Order: sequence, then C-alpha cells, then structure tokens
Amino acid sequence: MTDLLILLGVSLAVSAVGWIYFIYFFSLGYGYGVAALAIAMLIMHSEAATPPTIVLCALLVVFGCRLGSYLLVRERRAAAYRKILYDPQLQQKKPLSVMLTVWIFCAVLYVLQVSPVAFRLANAKAGIMHDSLWAWIGAGVILAGILLESISDAQKATAKRSNTKRFVDTGLYRIVRCPNYLGEVVIWSGVLLSGVGANLAPWQWTVAILGYAGIIYVMFSGARRLELRQNQVYGNDPEYQHYAKHTPILIPLLPIYSLARHKWLQA
Repeated sequence: MTDLLILLGVSLAVSAVGWIYFIYFFSLGYGYGVAALAIAMLIMHSEAATPPTIVLCALLVVFGCRLGSYLLVRERRAAAYRKILYDPQLQQKKPLSVMLTVWIFCAVLYVLQVSPVAFRLANAKAGIMHDSLWAWIGAGVILAGILLESISDAQKATAKRSNTKRFVDTGLYRIVRCPNYLGEVVIWSGVLLSGVGANLAPWQWTVAILGYAGIIYVMFSGARRLELRQNQVYGNDPEYQHYAKHTPILIPLLPIYSLARHKWLQA
C-alpha cells in the first residue's frame, strides 16, 4: 500500500499540469503521467526487476511519451484541434472543487491502470513466487496496442492533410471508427494480463480490475464524444452516414455502431 501512495504522489505531481489548462489533466497529464509512473516503479523495485518487467515498464514509457508528445504537437500544428481545444466552454474557469476532484480522480486512475505491473514488481521484491510467461504475453499485447494506436494516429494525420474537411475512413479506420482508442484498449488489456502468474492477492486484483474498468469506460466515453462531434460536422453527408452505419465504433466484429444515446457514458 505504501508503494501505491508513493506512485500516487508521482501521479499527482505530473497530472498537476492540468492546473495550467484543464484538458491537460486528461491529455499531457495522462501520457507523461503513465511514463513517469513506469520509471518510478523501476526505481522503487530495481533489485526485483527482471527482463519482462523491465520490458513492461519500458513499453509504458514509450506509450506515455509518444502519446504525450503526439498530443502536444497536434495542439501546436492542427488548426481544427486547436479550435476544439480552445473552445470557449473549455476555457471557462472551473470551480476549485471541480479542479481538485478531476486532478485527484485522474491521478488515482493512472495509478490503478499501471498497478498490475507495480504489484508484479512488489510481489517479486517480497519473494513471492511468480512466473514470467504472462508478463511476456502482456508485453506483447501492449506492443501490439502501441503499434495500433501509433499507426492509427499517423493514418488520420495523413488523411487530414490530404482533405481536412472529410472524415477518415481509410486504413485502420475501415475496421473501426476509433482505432486509436482500440489501441488503448489493447494496451491496457496487456497490462492487466501481465498480472496473471504474479500471485496477486485478491485486493490487488480488485485494484487492477478497477483501473482496467476505468480506462475502458473512458475509451467508450471518448468514442461517444467523437461520434457526437462527427455527427454535427458530417451528419448530412450520405457517405458518412453509410460509413457510420456499417463500421463498428470501437471493437472489431462487435456490432455496436453508435453510442450517442448512452448518456451514462458521458464523462
């Protein structure tokens, strides 16, 4: 539990970037926060680190730095994104209670998300028997998710440079409408899998599953927000209507084509 409190302190420190601009709690604070947590976990448990746990932490650093840098560059270069980011409603000063609640919520969620790796390291340090197979499997899944998310972002950027006014339905966007969010789902599924075989206690699994459920909810919520925004921009386009009705929104082969009516996903 002490380890989690230390990680929470790290997460709070990095997530504090949201006090500069509210949306940074969810963007830069998220990406760089995960990277910082991975580094902190390795430092805290350096003597218990093994090749698979080093790889797991390294992949989380790569994920976090890539995502944080991508979002930062997109903010600086993409006019359409800046228009969304600097929407007057987002620029309105939030009450202190809201800022504190969001800051703490985000910091806690990021710790819960990486907790399977933290628990694997902590249990190894405590001399609890474990095997490495699922750590390697989890690392493989994480790598696949990073590649999926990175390629999706690159394909979208290329498509938007070609035609800024058209929705993206090429490459991985032929499979699902939010392949970048699918990449996140895959990444955190890999992190959860990495806890298998590490002899996690019931309370540790509870923490890990809470983190996984939390980020899955965030991804579906994000997909819903994107759908609502695209409906406003492209809703009258017959091509977009056909695309939206025939392409799953987030999970391949899962016939969920719209989340707009699910207000419980509003975050």
